[in-house]
Amino acid sequence: MSGPRLHRVRVTEAWEGERLDRFLAGQPELELSRTQIQRLIRSGDVTVDGAPAKASVPLRAGQEVMVFVPASPPPLLLPESFPIDVIYEDDDVLVINKPRDLVVHPAPGHETGTLVNALLAYSDDLSLVAGTARPGIVHRLDKDTTGLMLVAKTDAAHRTLSAELKKRLIERRYLALVHGAPEVDHGMIDAPIGRHPGDRIRMAVRPDGRTAWTEFWVRERFGQAFALLECKLYTGRTHQIRVHLTYIGHPLAGDPMYGPRQTLEGLGGQALHAYRLAFTHPRTREPMSFTCDPPEDFQQALAYVRERYGSRPVEVSPDDAGEGPDS
Repeated sequence: MSGPRLHRVRVTEAWEGERLDRFLAGQPELELSRTQIQRLIRSGDVTVDGAPAKASVPLRAGQEVMVFVPASPPPLLLPESFPIDVIYEDDDVLVINKPRDLVVHPAPGHETGTLVNALLAYSDDLSLVAGTARPGIVHRLDKDTTGLMLVAKTDAAHRTLSAELKKRLIERRYLALVHGAPEVDHGMIDAPIGRHPGDRIRMAVRPDGRTAWTEFWVRERFGQAFALLECKLYTGRTHQIRVHLTYIGHPLAGDPMYGPRQTLEGLGGQALHAYRLAFTHPRTREPMSFTCDPPEDFQQALAYVRERYGSRPVEVSPDDAGEGPDS
């Protein structure tokens, strides 16, 4: 469930004479669809200089538009029994290997068939620290990103893990097959990320975005056509690795949102796999470390580019790198 929100937006000269509904659709920070905007206007939850207004009313520079977004009801979560790949389990945590094409938690358009629905069927013990809509979820992976995820079974474990995630004490490493060949074997991408100004579904590097750091190492080069990277997250912004790799000119293979439309045959989605997860156990304080191989379609894509373009492994070891950005 998301709580009520109130937005105040001042009309600038660039929007002089524009319709109210089009003005609101052009404000990506509101995170509202055109259907939601029309519904809010009809219900009187949008005002111009304090008075309800029609969607077609032309705006003047300097006017204040207020948008009240009522709280959304919590989704009805039902257990759904389908297989999940459990790598590790104890009384406090679960480590799972998420497959491609699986949404982590219910959202508009994906109310059922999510990882959360499967977790509810799998276990009666899941933390509720993140709310009833996201039981146990400590961090997320995109729908088409595969690999390791950490799930909390107790509230105490969840609070500890969330605090350590914020302090960057949980290590998350990914394998990424990208277009092109980076000029350097190792680098740190320090570029803030925010909502794309023209497309509310996408994210983008922008000066007023939130701090985002991604470290990368080239593990294997396939001529000038592709490269296999290892990426380490220091922050967890939406679509972070996908946006950052596109920003440096090397988008993920198989990512239609941020990369070229053509993809490698047989690749079922973006070639991004969370292959390593390391953390301190929230109760025993023992170090925990897990790895898992990429899915079959990712490995087939690697085999294809090796055969077609040749392979040159890179000797730079991620274990030899520094500690990353300061806290």
